[in-house]
Amino acid sequence: MSTLPSKDQILEWITENPTQTAKRDIAKAFGIKGAQRIDLKRILKELEAEGHLTKRSKTYRDPDKLPPVSVLQVSETTPDGDMMAKPLEWHGDGIEPKVLLIPRAGDPALGVGDRILARLTAVKDPEHQYEARLIRRIGSNPKKIVGIFKKYSEGGVIKAIDKGVDTEWRVGPDATGGAQEGELVEAEQLGAPNRMHPRARIVARLGDPSEPRAVSLIAIHQHGIPDDFPDDVLADADSKKPAGLSGRVDLRDMPLVTIDPADARDHDDAVYAHADDDPRNPGGHVIWVAIADVAHYVRPGSPLDREARKRGNSSYFPDRVVPMLPDRLSGDLCSLHEGVPRACIAVRMIVDAHGHKKSQKFVRGLMRSPASLTYQEVQAAMDGDPNERCAAMLDDVIKPLYAAYHALKLARERRQPLNLDLPERRIVLTEDGKVASVNFVDRLDAHKLIEEFMVLANVAAAETLKAKNTPLLFRVHEEPPADKLESLRDTAEAAGLTLAKGQVLQTAHLNKLLADAAGRDEAELINLSTLRAMTQAYYGPINFGHFGLALQDYAHFTSPIRRYSDLIVHRALITAHKWGDDGLTAQEIERLEETGTHISQTERRSMIAERDTTDRYLAAFLSDRLGAEFSGKISGIAKFGVFVRLDETGADGLIPMRNLGREYFHFDPDSATLMGSETGMVIGLGQRVTVKLVEAAPVTGGIALELLTIEDQEMPKGGRGDRRGRGSKRPTGRKGPKGKPPSKRKLDRAKQKKAKIKVTRQKRG
Repeated sequence: MSTLPSKDQILEWITENPTQTAKRDIAKAFGIKGAQRIDLKRILKELEAEGHLTKRSKTYRDPDKLPPVSVLQVSETTPDGDMMAKPLEWHGDGIEPKVLLIPRAGDPALGVGDRILARLTAVKDPEHQYEARLIRRIGSNPKKIVGIFKKYSEGGVIKAIDKGVDTEWRVGPDATGGAQEGELVEAEQLGAPNRMHPRARIVARLGDPSEPRAVSLIAIHQHGIPDDFPDDVLADADSKKPAGLSGRVDLRDMPLVTIDPADARDHDDAVYAHADDDPRNPGGHVIWVAIADVAHYVRPGSPLDREARKRGNSSYFPDRVVPMLPDRLSGDLCSLHEGVPRACIAVRMIVDAHGHKKSQKFVRGLMRSPASLTYQEVQAAMDGDPNERCAAMLDDVIKPLYAAYHALKLARERRQPLNLDLPERRIVLTEDGKVASVNFVDRLDAHKLIEEFMVLANVAAAETLKAKNTPLLFRVHEEPPADKLESLRDTAEAAGLTLAKGQVLQTAHLNKLLADAAGRDEAELINLSTLRAMTQAYYGPINFGHFGLALQDYAHFTSPIRRYSDLIVHRALITAHKWGDDGLTAQEIERLEETGTHISQTERRSMIAERDTTDRYLAAFLSDRLGAEFSGKISGIAKFGVFVRLDETGADGLIPMRNLGREYFHFDPDSATLMGSETGMVIGLGQRVTVKLVEAAPVTGGIALELLTIEDQEMPKGGRGDRRGRGSKRPTGRKGPKGKPPSKRKLDRAKQKKAKIKVTRQKRG
């Protein structure tokens, strides 16, 4: 067994090998294998805690410098013709450094959006901090534009629909693609950018931007989500036939029911439970979870597989779904419809009376669900109002499911996974696609039952594959970084709450903070701040545990219709149990880390697109209520204004600086607060406000507000100081006793209050 390196040796390696700083690279360099990886992780975390390293994703390096060899993205060309680049490996706390590209004879021509590998040299220059020499171009990524086309006699212009972007792109007469006046179009930027007149070429016509269907189309095209299946992929899907019983366990007589939303587009999981009759497990339960056997139809390397991996996951919008798999599979052969035989991979789990899992066994089977139920009807049945079909299975199917759930609930309460209270919004559309209402989804025990069963099955899959030494993709959620925890701690203290310090953080500590905040005005702020303190979960072949769920072994197994990660886990189970030749291939195993990185990125892409679509629908819903007043809470502070989350819809709107009142407000990025220059008023996160709706733009999703009251105190009305024009009097704002400006003592108190609210800058979440 290799000897573990010292901290100095690790730091020396990172300095000398700036492009090989992932934990796996360090482990390989020093010959560290097996259990010693845990010790290496501990040493790296100690170096991180001591400030010698910073960790982003899975790499370590000096936090205050760019590596000497870095990946850059060309960002702009200055008016003097110099080309600037954006460092893609900057994770420091200060201002992102500027990089000047120094071209050499023979270098290829570069344009905005190009990603390059370059060698950097730190310089002392007021305009930039590094100079870069090209090593090689990694790839070209022309800037995508989605906007409204305005037609002229010779070509036209495109007006971007992105919030906060007022650029117009010129379109030549030979680059319009036949687009008509006012159409929503997708375009590519041409050549190097021109500050005054950037050029573009239209590549797709998306139709009338006022049509309801355009809302999700904008997000789909804007974020590059593939929404058309190639012909060979559709042909591959159409060639599939239903699986038979050969080589499978017959589960067709087992009452495995699906429980989904009423508008569910697919059914990929089914459940059944009954009391354990083993006398050695008094009060125990047997739980079955069956998942559609997607791996049977989607073979490694096939057109279906290549397209599924490319998409990474399905994307869900209020009016449509962009599926990972064609409808022949996602809506038919791999959907566990009522009354039809369906191939599945199922797990039988035994838990004791306290919800502890005692054992698990996976089988490849053929099932036939007796019923496709909804959350609402199952909950109504348990609450004493069953409909006809639930009444027939209440005693034998539904009640045993809830009995098993209550046992799992006991185990959950002891485990203490993170218990955030963030209501889910649901946008209800009319038949013609317009917003009928925006509701907050009720969290029923039926929802929680399915969630707990799925978590248990995911744990069983991870544990089984780990025990069999079979490679897989874990769902990893690492603990929060120290700086974000300190920010959360400061936010809690400003609200009069406490987050434990000086000990290893556990989810139980965060749950106590959330419980203490419950019922208070600051509850939403504390929940949002806790969420923002979390790291982003990702997929990877190395298991670092799942902090949020307080689980050591966790992998996604339960949704292979809509997540490629789950398909990988299914193939791993096939390989581990020797069920067939459709398991993991050697090539797939070799590129597991690459696959994990890719599908983590596609997952985030979908989340952003879904959020943008929700913003646009909410703006459309509010667009006919201009001038109306709303209550809300401050959810973000920025140099250009204040973000407010409206109570009624959960929509986020912006109060621009010009709409804050008559005095000037100074922005403090360290505390994420604004302070009035005359009154000393401090505007901070979580404060209650009343606002007036000034603008709601469905095409961009932008919502602009005017601040009327803050903590029930009216804002002064009128102009804003010297901006009113020459000769106007500067407004005095709210004054102290006898009309005098606020005293130094009052301003000092305001500054102390601002210091108390010291939090790191929080982006709109």
